[in-house]
Order: sequence, then structure tokens, then C-alpha cells
Amino acid sequence: MSVGLEAGMDATGWHLSDEQIRRYAALGLAPPALWSADAHLAACAPCRDRLSAVAPAGLVGDGWARLDAELDAPVPGPVERLLVRAGVPDHTARLLAATPTLRRSWLAAVTSTLALTALLAHLAHPAVFLVVAPLLPVAGVTLSFGPRFDPTYEISLVAPMHTLRLVLLRCTAVLSTTTVLSGLASLAVPDLGLAVLGWFLPSLALTVTSLALTPRFGPVAAGVLVAAGWLALVGATLGAGRGGSAVFVPAGQLALALAAAVAAAVLARHRWAFETPRRIR
Repeated sequence: MSVGLEAGMDATGWHLSDEQIRRYAALGLAPPALWSADAHLAACAPCRDRLSAVAPAGLVGDGWARLDAELDAPVPGPVERLLVRAGVPDHTARLLAATPTLRRSWLAAVTSTLALTALLAHLAHPAVFLVVAPLLPVAGVTLSFGPRFDPTYEISLVAPMHTLRLVLLRCTAVLSTTTVLSGLASLAVPDLGLAVLGWFLPSLALTVTSLALTPRFGPVAAGVLVAAGWLALVGATLGAGRGGSAVFVPAGQLALALAAAVAAAVLARHRWAFETPRRIR
């Protein structure tokens, strides 16, 4: 038996004394004697029976219930812990951390795609990077919400927040992550100069547009339509500016900014459509 407990002994070995049992039941046993008593009770059925006999009604059951709840509680991952430290509420951090496109597999895929795109921009034409980079946040938004890809979709529907707010939070996280990664990858395409930043406004415009189309078409179809429209637009405006397309010159960037503003207005007007699950499916 551990030092500090005046335990008794019988034919089966050491046991807690009656006084120790009473103090333990009254929550009056202090460390380190408490720790020794915990360890002993975990392995000694007779002492647990003696504790149950003197403990207040419900004390043992409540203790086991608290232990079960603690064991069943989800273990926060690194992303969730970082969000909580940044001041994000627990429930919001958990829903954000569950975003499929914030997992390591997705981040690794985005990083490798950007690296390959930067390499192709060197070997072929810098416009390759400007065309591909805006599509990554669209793909991330497509995969971040909906019954097909989100393992927490049903939980998200009953979360204590509006669905659109959750969608915007996740899209902000996806857009922020891809923006940082794309910004780092753009350093590998120095031939374009400042024109290499021409991917940012398209990323914003395409992301907001896909969100605005989601209530009507669903996240997957909206993302596919926006991506196809983007490729068609770039193909139709080839041959202008250092980026290889008119969408990367100042006038084209201004048009994209206006398009993002219009899409944001449409999204705000139809925000309540996100509260009906069948519209998201």
C-alpha cells in the first residue's frame, strides 16, 4: 500500500481503513493520499463495495457518469486547439476543424498542385499558374459542405448557428489557406512581376460566385459550373496582357472585382435558402 494511508490488512492483502473510506466518500481526502486511494479503489472490489455502502446516494453513479462523459468526449485536434486559443468558441472551432478541406490530405494535394503548376508555368507559360490557382478555393468550397463530402453535415444542420454562417466560416478558412499557399507558390513565378498576383481577385470572385449558385444547383454542380465558366472566359480572352489573357490586365481585374461584388449581393439576398437542407443537396 502507498505511503500516507493507514491501511488495514487481511487475508486478501492491504485495504483502505474505515476512516479513509469515510473521508474519501465525503471528498475530504487530500493528495497524495487521494491519489493512492484512487489507485487502490481501481483495483480492489471489496473496498469499492465498502465505499458504496457509506457514500451518499448517487455519488458513485454520478462519478461513473462523469468518467464516461470524459472518456467519450472528443479529443481536440491541433487545428481545433489553435482556433480555440485564437478566441474561437468551442463549438465553432469543432465545426471548422471538421472541414474536409482543412485536413492534411487536402492541404498536401493543394501544395503539390501548386508546385506542379509553378513548374509548368516555368516550362510552358506563366499564365498556367494564373489560370489554375483560382480554381483551388472553388474546389475547396465545393468539398467543404454538403452531404456527399462533409462527415459532420447532419451535425452542422442542427448546430447553434445559421447554416450560411457556417458555410461562410468554412469558406473563409479554405480561401485563407489557399491564398497563403498560392502566395508562397507565386514566388516561384518571378517572370510575371506584380502580374503574378492576378490570381487573387479571380479566386475571390469565383469563390463568392460558387456560393451564390449553391442554393440553386448545390455545392458540387455550382463549383463545376463556375470552374467551366472560368476556363471558358480565359480561353475566350487569350492573347492580352502579360498573363496571357485579358482577365489579368487592370480592366479585367476590375471587372472581376465588380463580379465578386454582384455575387456577394446575390448571396446576401438569398441567404435564407441555405437554411433549407434540400436546397444544398
